[in-house]
Amino acid sequence: MPTPLNQTVAASALLMKSLPLGLLRTFVQSNADQGITPELLAELRVLSRVPGLLVACNYGGTLCSAEGVSTETLPLDSAAVALRALAALPNTHTAVISGRSLRDLAAVSRLPAEVHLVGSHGVEFDMGYAYNQSLATDALLQEVVTALTEAVAFEKGIRIMRKPVGVGVHTRPATPEVRERVIYRAQQIAMEFGLFFIVDGTVLDLTVEEPAKGRALEQLRASLGVSAALYAGDAESDEKALATLRGPDLGLHVGSGNTTAAHTIPDPEAFARVLALLFEMRRAWLFGEDAVGLERHSMIGNGSSTALLTPDAKICWMSHPLPDSGSLFAHILGGDPAGHFSIEPVKTSPVLAQRYVDNTMIVETRWADVTVTDYLEPAPEGITSLVRVLSGTGTARVVFAPRPDYASAPFSMEIRGDEVHVVGTSDPIILSAPGVTFRVTSDGKHATATADVPLYAGPVVLNLRCGDTEPPRADPDGEPHRRAAVGQVAREWVKTLQLPSMKPSLVRRSALVLKSLVHEPTGAVLAAPTTSLPEGVGGTRNWDYRYCWLRDGSMTVNALVSLGSTHEADGFLSWLGRILEDAPGPEWLHPLYSVTGAPLSTEAIVESLPGYAGSRPVRIGNAADHQVQLDVFGPIAELIHDLAERRGFMPDEHWFLMEQMAHAVIARWHEPDHGIWEARRAPRHHVYTKVMCWVTLDRAVRAAALHGREAHADWASTAVTIREQVLHEGWDNSAASYTVAYDSPDLDAAVLHIGLSGLLDVQDQRFLDTVTAVERDLRVGPTVFRYRYDDGLPGLEGGFHICTTWLIEAYLAVGRLDDALELFNQLVALFGPTGLLPEEYDPSTETHLGNHPQAYSHLGFIRCAQLLDHYLARADVE
Repeated sequence: MPTPLNQTVAASALLMKSLPLGLLRTFVQSNADQGITPELLAELRVLSRVPGLLVACNYGGTLCSAEGVSTETLPLDSAAVALRALAALPNTHTAVISGRSLRDLAAVSRLPAEVHLVGSHGVEFDMGYAYNQSLATDALLQEVVTALTEAVAFEKGIRIMRKPVGVGVHTRPATPEVRERVIYRAQQIAMEFGLFFIVDGTVLDLTVEEPAKGRALEQLRASLGVSAALYAGDAESDEKALATLRGPDLGLHVGSGNTTAAHTIPDPEAFARVLALLFEMRRAWLFGEDAVGLERHSMIGNGSSTALLTPDAKICWMSHPLPDSGSLFAHILGGDPAGHFSIEPVKTSPVLAQRYVDNTMIVETRWADVTVTDYLEPAPEGITSLVRVLSGTGTARVVFAPRPDYASAPFSMEIRGDEVHVVGTSDPIILSAPGVTFRVTSDGKHATATADVPLYAGPVVLNLRCGDTEPPRADPDGEPHRRAAVGQVAREWVKTLQLPSMKPSLVRRSALVLKSLVHEPTGAVLAAPTTSLPEGVGGTRNWDYRYCWLRDGSMTVNALVSLGSTHEADGFLSWLGRILEDAPGPEWLHPLYSVTGAPLSTEAIVESLPGYAGSRPVRIGNAADHQVQLDVFGPIAELIHDLAERRGFMPDEHWFLMEQMAHAVIARWHEPDHGIWEARRAPRHHVYTKVMCWVTLDRAVRAAALHGREAHADWASTAVTIREQVLHEGWDNSAASYTVAYDSPDLDAAVLHIGLSGLLDVQDQRFLDTVTAVERDLRVGPTVFRYRYDDGLPGLEGGFHICTTWLIEAYLAVGRLDDALELFNQLVALFGPTGLLPEEYDPSTETHLGNHPQAYSHLGFIRCAQLLDHYLARADVE
């Protein structure tokens, strides 16, 4: 079972703000090694990345210098802060398991409620335990106190203390000789009364309950649902807890003496530093510190594979062999441990620029003395071929750190001549690097290849090929020709586009992005090439978009049709036709499919990845596959209609698809559904869905008239029925607007389509009022939120770029040209440095959000640029 968050990220951040974390950082940065070996550091790093973590320890001798009753028994400041800070992190818990009574432990430690306290050697979990002892037990312990008082209380430095389940004899001030005598006599008394006897540091405990620190640690594990634990102690009783450790767990012994712990550190101050180090490591892993802004990532693609690059040329996301396959590099979701392929100058210098080469998907990243050129070259189906060309006058450092299957698959590496082979994976993975000398290191599960590459003798070509059982012989001299051919194909395609005069370079880049999201072997279209990039940093609205939604795919290829490229639409409709061949009927189409046309597997969570900037969970699969979304037929019908209108004819197979979409609407338009936004709640009668059902029949009737086809008898009449129902049931008087669903006052940006689709005249007062309501309630600065109502999911999200483009389109439709231009220019300002847009934008934090790059965002932008061209031209004429 996934471990639930014990704190929300926001609550954790607030709690940590109240702690003196500067003390920890100073402590971490001190030069003293304090017995913290490289091996211990490596194990702490592994432990810091487990999904759920418990950090537990003894009290006296571990958190503080000694047992006793003075201020010496307070925990070290740095240790107390570190324990509290760890407890404030999501999915992280801390505990103290002590021989002291729980009441005494709480009073003397002064640790807050977020630190779990267990007293009496693991027996006492709550204060009520002390009051549940029988009268016989109480009488027995009183006899023991009397016997101990008579036998050892007269010795110098000895103090006797009653506990809920035993009696403690404190010997700290006593001399060794006195302590030896007292231990002997106390042990005899324990045997006489049938009690358990334990030496816990300088305290001798005689208890009616068997010391159970091991059982206590196991109980905490189970109740908190953690996946690994650290336990530290200094006493004999702690060995029982240490004996329960396994797997990624870590045991520490504090001080001298024999122990089964893997590591020994000298004193409580050293343990405090371990806690501080663990906190810093875990916080960095959980929160993705220094995460690169999503909009600053660039994408490369070749029509079957995609990859993302950071602004400093780190391959931070790539999957193989299919878009929804396991990742090979997932740095964007988990930092270095999740896999990356990095190149940087050995002589540190800032990146001067990153850009796309001309009108291509080739990316060039330049430093003062090193330039990296990246692209995915065409390859047979099932093979991914990434090419990285290093040039310049300096020396480049290459770090090749693949981590297959979301960093869960173990593997090794072998150097074979000029190649690095990843060994142990299902598909061959080979990095060809003529002239480069790599050195391989391993952490036991994963390997990394590193090399320093002088560039003064000329360019160096790295070619990573995945899935190629018969890779071609390395040909670095032929690389410039292959790169030129890749670039030429892209440039020739761009020349065929009919670009608007409004922001033509950004429209061109958006078109190239959309084309790269088309999976050419099948014709399917990705909504985005990534998974789980968050809709709110630190939140849980993280979804897998590496699939083809019927709605998104139709709209994407239709945007390319509007620019003059129809090949992608033909491929998509052929893909859809193959799905329909196996479907029980068009009305039972799923909202989305894998690019292969297969239904999705169950949505799952990758527990081992912390997510972008600590945004959990990382999901694979998408549960929306099982939803009812009856709006999907509209965009398909509109695509078929628009494609035929551009060409002037409609082939039989496209007319058959149009009939199928109309049939689906006739069969199910009256049903409730989950809607365009895939709310994970009960189905409703969504206004946008009904509008799209009307669009399906309207476009079918139009297409029949335009292309000499016969419309079915019930198409036009059903379209009228749907229209009348939407106009009546979709309006809400209290909102003075069309709303998300029948009988709901909640606004939804998607209802703008009631006018944009042609169902309602754009000059109708009801549409004018709807535009005003969306602007008033959903627009914030440069972005438009899709809705504000409670959708049943935790966390917040940003405004959606596609909703922004719908409002721009609505402004134009109702004659508000200046408002449309203003919002359009604000949208333009949000594009990343290489011309890419993710899904959303949070105006309050000025943060870009969601999977990247997003087809919706780019197709919406293209349409707005085209419409502005048209309206501005008309305004000039008038």
